Amino acid sequence: MQVRELAVPGAFEFTPRQHGDDRGLFLEWFKVEELQAAVGHPLTLAQANLSVSRAATLRGVHFADVPPGQAKYVTCPAGAVLDFIVDIRVGSPTFGATDVVRLDGKDRRAVYLSEGLGHAFLALEDNSTLTYLCSTGYSPGREHGINPLDPALGLALPDGVDFLLSDKDRDAPTLAEAAESGLLPTWDACQAYVATLA
Repeated sequence: MQVRELAVPGAFEFTPRQHGDDRGLFLEWFKVEELQAAVGHPLTLAQANLSVSRAATLRGVHFADVPPGQAKYVTCPAGAVLDFIVDIRVGSPTFGATDVVRLDGKDRRAVYLSEGLGHAFLALEDNSTLTYLCSTGYSPGREHGINPLDPALGLALPDGVDFLLSDKDRDAPTLAEAAESGLLPTWDACQAYVATLA
């Protein structure tokens, strides 16, 4: 498995080795040893999610209160998405920075997002399917969002697309509004929490 650290600290891309023959193929899409070597601790699995989206569906930017936050290991076994990682940790040296990884059923990459990072994706094809391994379960009172169309985020979205957004994502605050209201996690709180996981 190839591992690459992304521009946003605490986020990594994992590209598995695929073994194919005339029957099909096999791959290991998650290995706790590989993840632990990259991030410094294992991923505690509390919940596994699956979403299926139509082309042009834009979901996110989603995040959870820290502590405990919600780390995610995300892959796309069918279809294709642009997966966005956003540094929303107030006080982070890369606050507001974003990175994007294409996840699809060809290269079968995965991304890991540490606690406190924002996550969004754009479905490029109908029936694009994402699976998530999550460190904590869904908790509505601790889950938040930032409008993915906020120009300050600078997400590398294609021009001329009528994005399909939920009302919740469309009505979410901008990054600046979320920061001003105290909604965002802090760099210090995230670093302190992640240190307890090692």
